[in-house]
Amino acid sequence: MKSLSIPVRVIGPGSQPEEEPLQYLDMPHEMDTFRMPLVPERTDAEALSEARDVLQEFLEALEPWDPLLASPAPMLALTGLSPAARVIVNQMLGDGEVSIKLDGERRAHIQESVFAGVWRVCELDADDRLIGDWIEAGAILFPLTPEDHRVLEKALPVGPVAIISRGFGNCRITSTLARNVWRVQYFNTMNTLILNTLEIVEAPEVALAAPEDIEDSRERLSELIEWMSESCTA
Repeated sequence: MKSLSIPVRVIGPGSQPEEEPLQYLDMPHEMDTFRMPLVPERTDAEALSEARDVLQEFLEALEPWDPLLASPAPMLALTGLSPAARVIVNQMLGDGEVSIKLDGERRAHIQESVFAGVWRVCELDADDRLIGDWIEAGAILFPLTPEDHRVLEKALPVGPVAIISRGFGNCRITSTLARNVWRVQYFNTMNTLILNTLEIVEAPEVALAAPEDIEDSRERLSELIEWMSESCTA
């Protein structure tokens, strides 16, 4: 009789399950908080003064700006800045939590600074040459507030379809009453929500079987039927 390659797990009295190494979740790391950037010890005084003047000019444009109004966001070009001063500006602004890459008709690398809502933008041509370099304020990509979540839940009520995928943690997918709009939520093994997304698609990709998975199921089902047939005739 042909052996069956489908893994079989024995449960019950007398079974000896293989011991698997325990898997531990990483402990949460300390949340990043704002720290005033430190001026490098060895800094050219002229370059430091130039960088300070640039940041002062940007601050003067930022102070009267209200992100809730439709007024243009303040921005300041850095193309005329000396290389030494540009290095200091980048060090003073630092790197925040969000990075953005544009790779279409316009190409750019955008990095949030340690000052929330203040961004460094570098625009590139097709050959990755720098064609634009500026600081810009922008009220995007801030974390959603509880009020934001309530507005979304009201605008997108839960629909009739619910899907759950259990693996390392859970993925819960629910339809909304808006066509092809899905709420996809990821939970860790302690059932803590770690990612909450909305997807506009016919079916969320995480719920779809890969072509190789379907092919593997064909082979295993064929082996199972062959094994059952041999058992019937034995």
